[in-house]
Amino acid sequence: MRKPAYKNLFKPLNLNGLRLKNRITMAPLYLGYAASGGRMSPLLLHHYNEMAKSGAAMIMVENASITTSGSGSPQTIRCDHNRYLKGLEALADTIHKEKSLAGLQINHAGRFAYVSESVAPSAVPTFGKTPRALTRREITTIQKQFAKAALRVKNAGFDLVELHGGTGYLLAQFVSPRTNKRSDSYGGSIENRIKFPMEVLKRVKDAVGDFPVGYRFLVDEWLPDGLEECESILLAKSLEQEGIAYISAMGGTYESFFLPEIVKKAKRVGYMVSLAAAVKKNVNIPVIAAGRISTPSKAESILSKKKADLIGLARMLWVDPEWPKKARKGEDRSILKCSPRCDACFQLVMRGKPAYCPKWSKEKRAIYRGLFQ
Repeated sequence: MRKPAYKNLFKPLNLNGLRLKNRITMAPLYLGYAASGGRMSPLLLHHYNEMAKSGAAMIMVENASITTSGSGSPQTIRCDHNRYLKGLEALADTIHKEKSLAGLQINHAGRFAYVSESVAPSAVPTFGKTPRALTRREITTIQKQFAKAALRVKNAGFDLVELHGGTGYLLAQFVSPRTNKRSDSYGGSIENRIKFPMEVLKRVKDAVGDFPVGYRFLVDEWLPDGLEECESILLAKSLEQEGIAYISAMGGTYESFFLPEIVKKAKRVGYMVSLAAAVKKNVNIPVIAAGRISTPSKAESILSKKKADLIGLARMLWVDPEWPKKARKGEDRSILKCSPRCDACFQLVMRGKPAYCPKWSKEKRAIYRGLFQ
């Protein structure tokens, strides 16, 4: 049997008792495929079936809301009540049937929630709206909601759960000096600002036991007054000490993604890899690198240079679900690549429509459109 073209990319990894058959994971990617109200849909199940068929070792399902008041959109998956368990079970089964590990990311959108009155650590305006600062009692309630949602993930048959501490959502809002202006024990120093996510992790781990818990990690907000690596690394070390299974590194928030310099940065291959490398220097747990890792050779280089332990593919895997299989065969040139000049999928999602890729065949696009009806 011919050896794989990329020996590190297809090397197994043990993750908190879970065996990953290779180093390729699907990073969470919101595409607007859930049914209205966050219910499971035929399109969502079809999408994750395709992602699992890709051969990636672990499929991390996009963020699911832990409460109605923390949902990012009407098409965001829900995980805040047992009525959603049946749909979540179907999703986990869909992924498992293709021999991939299944994870679900849980989230509270905070100041970015799709509600009339959003909440946040502090009343810091965003996009013309000012969220209400959370009370101490509400903070405790949300922590318990994270724990209950994590237990649902476990009960639905997933292999692990991921806390969404990236993209400027609620967990990250507490850590950021830009969005956390509190004067109580949850604000001020970085040691105080990480208190909320650390308490969330403790409650989650108490609820799920030895079930693996990962963390989508905001290394740098890419804003002049925002969270930077010099402070976020303290959170990474604290998460490791409290038994987090892995850290999935990323940069930027909705308030920095549209800045001209960040738009330019995001077009570069591997534009977030340096963030993962910075985290990896400071922790001994697996670190996932993401951010336009478009070719297997780039992924192999990241692993061989020990900048990360795992590769997170989002749009790259969505555009071409055959990416891992083509990489294993050394057929790099046949991989369909996500063009940095195209933002069609993003524009569709922003209009509340399900995303599709212009590079797909007409037949595939028709299937996706038909399933959304």
